[in-house]
Amino acid sequence: MSRNGDVNQPTREFPEYPADSASTDPAPAARPVAEPDGPDDAGRRGPARGLLLVLGAAALVVVVLLGTQVTGLWPSWRNPFAQETTDRSQPPLLKSIRDLSRYVAAEGNFQVVVDLETDRKYVPDFLLNERTLFVGAGRVEAYVDFSKIAEGAVVESADGKSVEITLPAPQMSDTNLDIEKSYVFAEKRGLLNRLGDVFADDPNRQREVYRLAEERITAAARDSELAARAEANTRKMLEGLLRSLGYQTVTVTYTKP
Repeated sequence: MSRNGDVNQPTREFPEYPADSASTDPAPAARPVAEPDGPDDAGRRGPARGLLLVLGAAALVVVVLLGTQVTGLWPSWRNPFAQETTDRSQPPLLKSIRDLSRYVAAEGNFQVVVDLETDRKYVPDFLLNERTLFVGAGRVEAYVDFSKIAEGAVVESADGKSVEITLPAPQMSDTNLDIEKSYVFAEKRGLLNRLGDVFADDPNRQREVYRLAEERITAAARDSELAARAEANTRKMLEGLLRSLGYQTVTVTYTKP
């Protein structure tokens, strides 16, 4: 309020308070004063902070590495040194289609051990020698080719109760070598052979053992009872089929191979 008692005049100065009124206020609470760090405290905190920084950096590296290894943890993080495989194979090419009219009546699974050695006369084995022990596993099928049934091979009786069928002899398929079950058991090579591989590696070096394994499996299949088993199974199949059609007697014979 103004001193001249005019209430419409704006206040031009703050009212004065008595000097002893400040003594009536409560004393403000005392604030602790932070004391400056001494030289001993600074010396202890310096290595501690450095150790914490090193541990934090190591933990970050571990987390990043784990994130790249754990699937689904951080999908967006990838290891820049991760191994990648690129398939640049060409699409398959269809070369031919063949209608099959063969009845696979039996199948044989064979295993053979090929011991192939190549050396030179008057040359020590430790210098020039190749010996491979190969375990080959293959499959051979025995089948009857119905497309080779000659005219007049099926003869029916007058009363329609019996039938005679003459079939071609069972044949053997080519040996199908199973790569997953075949393996090189042992291999011994001379010093000069190994040195030659450094300059000119031969990717077809094991083709010979594969060829020998296929030939021996094919020979073993021919000497086995696979053909006889195919004849019996084919005969049994035709007898059941023709008897279901009303024939009481079914006779199946085979021509000579």
